[in-house]
Amino acid sequence: EGFRRLLDAKPAEPLSPALQDYLDLVASFNARGSTRVYPGSPFIIQRLLRAHDLLKLYELHPTDAKTLDANVAQLNAGRQVVALREDGFGCVTKFLPPPSRRALLLCDPSYEIKSDYARVAAMVTDALKRFATGTYAVWYPIIPRPEAHDLPRKLKTLATKSGKPWLHATLTVKSSKMAAGEDAKRPGLPASGMFVINPPHTLKGLLQPALPQMVQLLGQDRNAAFTLDSGG
Repeated sequence: EGFRRLLDAKPAEPLSPALQDYLDLVASFNARGSTRVYPGSPFIIQRLLRAHDLLKLYELHPTDAKTLDANVAQLNAGRQVVALREDGFGCVTKFLPPPSRRALLLCDPSYEIKSDYARVAAMVTDALKRFATGTYAVWYPIIPRPEAHDLPRKLKTLATKSGKPWLHATLTVKSSKMAAGEDAKRPGLPASGMFVINPPHTLKGLLQPALPQMVQLLGQDRNAAFTLDSGG
């Protein structure tokens, strides 16, 4: 429903640079003509690291942590990539500020626990106090839950009060309503958002052509849409 649609797409115009870069990066994990390997964010970030960069990964769920450990071991990255079986909410800020004074913190919890939304906001608040110039990217699901709708508003308020630039992008691919008929089933996650504090200055320009193409290529009904806002 996602990557395969992009891969098989035959758009009227060439893919935007951001989408083409993504497809090229995924292709680099596979043998020519194959799409067997579909890398997640840890592998993608590791591929983009410079020689002096470090990557710390947090996973608390025992089964997922075991899988992450096995995947990281395949990288043979030594100390450059470390997987920690800890609660990232409580531990990540102890590494801030980093010695290099440059860092990206990607936060994409499962949000299966309702309190995760409040913990995300609290973590970003603490992180900005410790390391005001870091880039903080928060993914969240757009679902019919008050906490999910409040989170981007809280992050925007936090960034504004801190005097930091921000960027907020959302993508909807289909309606969140249940399908009717005998084959009715839950539609999966219909929409999600990404809120970035201290975004790279080129990010909005890359997303402006990419998001409309994603709606065109990934949209499954007339509810498909995107938003892109920024400030600061």
